Amino acid sequence: MFAVAGVTFGKMLLSDKKAKILGIPNRLAIAIGGSAFCVFVEVLLNKIGALTWDYPWWNARAPWLIFLFGYLQFFIISFWVHDMDTIKKKATTIGIIYVVDLIAIILFGVILKWI
Repeated sequence: MFAVAGVTFGKMLLSDKKAKILGIPNRLAIAIGGSAFCVFVEVLLNKIGALTWDYPWWNARAPWLIFLFGYLQFFIISFWVHDMDTIKKKATTIGIIYVVDLIAIILFGVILKWI
């Protein structure tokens, strides 16, 4: 489910970027709804033993952490990239994200051996 969440919720975006849902800009409303849904599913999967959390602070007792840092920023950034007007801007933004990820993998995985 999580592998296709970005695409699924991206398909739910309204064509009018300025439209509102319950008085909230639609991009933010869909990001909030998507994040809440993903947290709900993650908690359910954890309860049945299909998903484990490895950190003591990342659990069902602190769903706001999963909501804010696990999903909300992902949805907001993916919708922001979706709304960019040129492929060049989209590719540049995604490229920067990949470079940051690569640096983090090298730093935390290879150098510090945390992962």
